[in-house]
Amino acid sequence: MTMLGKLAAIEERYEEINQLLADPEVSADYTKIQTLAKEQAGLRNLVKLSIEYKDISRQLDDVRGLVRSESDQELTALAKEEQQELDERLEKLEEDLRRELIPKDPNDDKNVIMEIRAGTGGDEAGLFAADLYRMYTRYAQRNNWKIDVIEANQTGLGAIKEIVFQVKGENAYSRLKHESGGHRVQRVPVTESGGRIHTSAATVAVLPEAEEVDVEIRPEDLDIQIFRAGGHGGQNVQKVETAVRIVHLPTGITATCQDERSQLKNREKAMGVLRSRLLAREIQKQQEEEAANRRSQIGSGDRSERVRTYNYPQSRVTDHRVNVSSYNLEQVLDGDIDLFITALLQLEQAEKLEQAAL
Repeated sequence: MTMLGKLAAIEERYEEINQLLADPEVSADYTKIQTLAKEQAGLRNLVKLSIEYKDISRQLDDVRGLVRSESDQELTALAKEEQQELDERLEKLEEDLRRELIPKDPNDDKNVIMEIRAGTGGDEAGLFAADLYRMYTRYAQRNNWKIDVIEANQTGLGAIKEIVFQVKGENAYSRLKHESGGHRVQRVPVTESGGRIHTSAATVAVLPEAEEVDVEIRPEDLDIQIFRAGGHGGQNVQKVETAVRIVHLPTGITATCQDERSQLKNREKAMGVLRSRLLAREIQKQQEEEAANRRSQIGSGDRSERVRTYNYPQSRVTDHRVNVSSYNLEQVLDGDIDLFITALLQLEQAEKLEQAAL
């Protein structure tokens, strides 16, 4: 289908949505209203550009006709100047339209469930996992996002074995989705007296927060376990059983929450994590089916892939997927990671443009 054909179909769908939203029967269905309103918002800018594109095209046709038919040299010169301006505007609009027509990630506007786990490197890996958690916390603060811890397994040394937390905010998944993968640190551990540089690792997983409509979970497929929340060293934080562990029996996927004092709130949070993990599993399955022979470098969520190295001796942070480096490691660990995030989003867009052209 040509671009004009695509734009005509989009405008037709946009008008259809407007009519549906005005239908009393549809307006009584809250879920359907939300779905339609979301689709409408996603098409609005594209329709605006489409209308402008057709308007400029009509003006350009008129001016070209004037250039061909006009005998007055002064008027012809003016018409040619206007034609050049309109050509430039049309070219810019075509570029904007091609960008807007790239299929968007349907999860981009969702909140995020992030998981950080210490990898190889013992206590040093746990300390690095804590550094990563602080980095993402500071980045969330810079974007006025909210962080909510769901599950944490920490040691008395300030290290983190595993932490699961929610990030709520505008464009959270869009900005954070490419943080998934293996993160590596090269530095002299605090406990190392010989001054030797050690390499440790941690893995980061970024999951779009799933809503109930995104994933169907049957009650009979769940094994819900209630137990007492435990603290450092295994002592009981509470004398009542409020912690919740939910096992999805068909897949074996598990989610635990013991951060809240209320069993109900822990259950709600654990269900949210479970839904997100199941959604991420479905997304990965779709990606593998769509690109069986060509897995995308980014967006795959492959935790074994080394995506970024944090080198303390050189004060350097390098993202290996886009070959971009910052020589201000301290600033990066304080949440200044937009350099990498922007480069990864540009790579994603370039790959989509390339695929669209095939």
